[in-house]
Amino acid sequence: MDFHLDSLLNLPNVTVLSCQQQEGLIFLSLDFLNEGILCPNWQTYTDNLHQTRPILVRDLSIVGQGVYLKVPRRQFICPHCGKYPTEPLEWIEPRRNYTKRYEEYIYEKVKELTVEQVSKIEQLSPEQVQNIFSRQARKKKETGQCQKE
Repeated sequence: MDFHLDSLLNLPNVTVLSCQQQEGLIFLSLDFLNEGILCPNWQTYTDNLHQTRPILVRDLSIVGQGVYLKVPRRQFICPHCGKYPTEPLEWIEPRRNYTKRYEEYIYEKVKELTVEQVSKIEQLSPEQVQNIFSRQARKKKETGQCQKE
């Protein structure tokens, strides 16, 4: 769509198809620049698309407005193993509805504010904020990234 939106979004192999604004939220419809994937079982390339299921993924806010990405989750057919791998996305954890950078942002905000305050600011439930914070804290502990503040 627009080189500037693509470069500002800064996600690999992604282009912005359209941008809509509704009730203080921004929705960016995405498309992928790559045609296919490597099968995780055979490590062979396939561009044999089986299905696409769009999902809504929360990303960092822009100018004080919440941003949601309309991500086409693509599932392919591997001609070698007959399985249906879903395209891996390095910027979203599997089975999550938030970008990694948004989860990192929430984690850092909870270190400064309370869960309830972050919940109100980000328009998420306290449970969502707590779950994101706990996952990030656990991940940092496992990778040795925790630092005493």
